[in-house]
Amino acid sequence: MTAGPRGSSGIALVGYRGTGKSTVGRILAERLGRPFADADVEVEALAGRPIRSIFAEEGEPAFRELEARVLADLAARPGGGVVATGGGAVLLDANRKALRDFGLVIWLSADPDTLAQRLQASRRGVEDRPSLTAAGTLAEIADVLEARTPLYREVAHAVIETAGRDVDQVVDEALEAWNRHLDGSAPEAGR
Repeated sequence: MTAGPRGSSGIALVGYRGTGKSTVGRILAERLGRPFADADVEVEALAGRPIRSIFAEEGEPAFRELEARVLADLAARPGGGVVATGGGAVLLDANRKALRDFGLVIWLSADPDTLAQRLQASRRGVEDRPSLTAAGTLAEIADVLEARTPLYREVAHAVIETAGRDVDQVVDEALEAWNRHLDGSAPEAGR
């Protein structure tokens, strides 16, 4: 793979859980005629159990190790697909490098209130995902976002605000970012 984002052919979606990475990623991949992979689903397949079980039985470090292996594998696959990452994928330097080397990185963003509403409305958002802090949902989101925002900013080539927008609007903006990326006019969001 090439080192620069414009020389690589994949699209990686990063952002907190509930920003729509998996949904947007599937539709984006379909519209581009490219393969789609959800890193969380790949981690669960590799581990043979749900993410919540990995956290409960082995802790977050074990999960992050599996996630790093999956992201390295996805980034090395030929053909440049679309990858939806887990919300904490940006925590490791190696993951951020792999994602940027893979291609265009788009940060899907939303405010804590919007994320809390989305997570409460989604079984997968609350029941299937481990709590990351002892705080309640809204406080946890605000705390985790505060810690991760600089990392999302660092890795992203483009930022798309998802609050108050439907999936098609977000996908259309992602396609615009992809076209700018291909013609070399995409600004470096985190730079």
